[in-house]
Amino acid sequence: MSTNLIINKYKESQIKEIDRRSNISQKELIKEYIEPAIPVILTDATKDWKAMGKFTPQFFKANYSHITKEIRGKTYTLPEYIDLMLTSTPEKPAPYPFNFNLEQRAPELLDDLKPGILYSKSDRVKHPLLPKFMLKGTEVYEIFLGGNGGHFPFLHVDALFLHTQITQLHGSKEFFLFPPEQTPFMYPREENPKISQVNVFSPNYEKYPLFRQAQPIRVTIEEGETILFPTKWWHTTQIHEPCISLGRVHLNESNWNDFANDNFLSLKKYRPGMAIPALVYTKMLGQLINLQEKING
Repeated sequence: MSTNLIINKYKESQIKEIDRRSNISQKELIKEYIEPAIPVILTDATKDWKAMGKFTPQFFKANYSHITKEIRGKTYTLPEYIDLMLTSTPEKPAPYPFNFNLEQRAPELLDDLKPGILYSKSDRVKHPLLPKFMLKGTEVYEIFLGGNGGHFPFLHVDALFLHTQITQLHGSKEFFLFPPEQTPFMYPREENPKISQVNVFSPNYEKYPLFRQAQPIRVTIEEGETILFPTKWWHTTQIHEPCISLGRVHLNESNWNDFANDNFLSLKKYRPGMAIPALVYTKMLGQLINLQEKING
């Protein structure tokens, strides 16, 4: 589906809230939400995950003291950060986010996140013919930790135009989402048009007057719930209690060309000789996967 068609659909539907669904089949999910590019909250997709009830602050503090993260020029160990996160307040919030690549830092935990949620008829991000360097700038599985009063530092669209899945493993998180047709109100940065110049939590309307017309969808994702939303939705988050989330990126037919083109632009900067061959390869791979998914039903 083209961007214009997606935007027109949003304008027609005027989405004001996001459905919460339980006991939905993969076919229903794809037909009712993925193909029409509509966000959805799944309330029970994690019911069989070993991670639920296991991935607590105490678990990470006891078992992953070697993981560190630099935030605003200061390096924290995971146990140090968890102490801050548990005592965080809106007046004195823990720095946010403390995030890390799960596949690299704790790959043994991936089995606790099954069965996975598919955003298409196949998991294209994990397709054996997709080179890993094409996912440069993003993490497939990413853990985020934060405390009361924390919020993501900027309003943005996810890297490489990937679709987004966020699952609440511990605590809740509030999301602010703006559909793609509101992009003119977001004042994208010139150097990185996937990041807004506007501070959504304290907007400067004199400097960014069009942001007055922005109409966010605000929704809180509770522990055990998963939100799925398509690329080009602007979003940021705010935290009101100790919180651990899993981020997972997705590819399907609808964002494949945007993904390929964004990779091309990135490669032109850091591996220019690879840019055109990678673009041609990715477009051909997309056609191959389309055929595979069609044959496999």
